[in-house]
Amino acid sequence: MLQRNWKRIGMLILIIACIFNVMGKLINKLSLHKEMLYSAEYMQEQQSEQNQK
Repeated sequence: MLQRNWKRIGMLILIIACIFNVMGKLINKLSLHKEMLYSAEYMQEQQSEQNQK
């Protein structure tokens, strides 16, 4: 039975792997956006400190 259905099983594994990959990228994209905001705030603070010196 496994010999007849190996293509279906392989496709199912591939689809599940793609779904996890896409979901992981979406989740990391949100945290990357936050990290970019934090980096921009840090850079502004550093510039304001340098301008005050």
